[in-house]
Amino acid sequence: MAAAVIYWSGTGNTEAMAKAVAEGAGAEAVSVSDFKGDIASLNAVALGCPAMGDEELEDSEFEPFFTGIEGSISGKKIALFGSYDWGDGQWMRTWEDRVKAAGAELVNGAGIIANLEPSEDILTQCKELGKTLAE
Repeated sequence: MAAAVIYWSGTGNTEAMAKAVAEGAGAEAVSVSDFKGDIASLNAVALGCPAMGDEELEDSEFEPFFTGIEGSISGKKIALFGSYDWGDGQWMRTWEDRVKAAGAELVNGAGIIANLEPSEDILTQCKELGKTLAE
């Protein structure tokens, strides 16, 4: 199974989650600015982005990237994860809805979120998410 773990992180919290997902998936975690692959060639993709501003995806790199691939994820397994500082996780629910509307299979039915630094429990969940993604 061809899989990728692509993320954006400003503080390192989402990066830590990405590394845990990648470990579980047996893949490499790649920042969105360094990703040079082709989404169409992948069967499964894990995407990580923290909540920014008014509970939105980071808008200078990640949102344009996701918008660019949104039409190419139909039929693919997609896993979502990210961290936040405040709010109630609305950014993740909106993102989940976008993934489902694009025709992708949302792994585990929901994304994994961490309030600020991910706990050991959250990192374990991320590893399990990666394993499920790679199945």
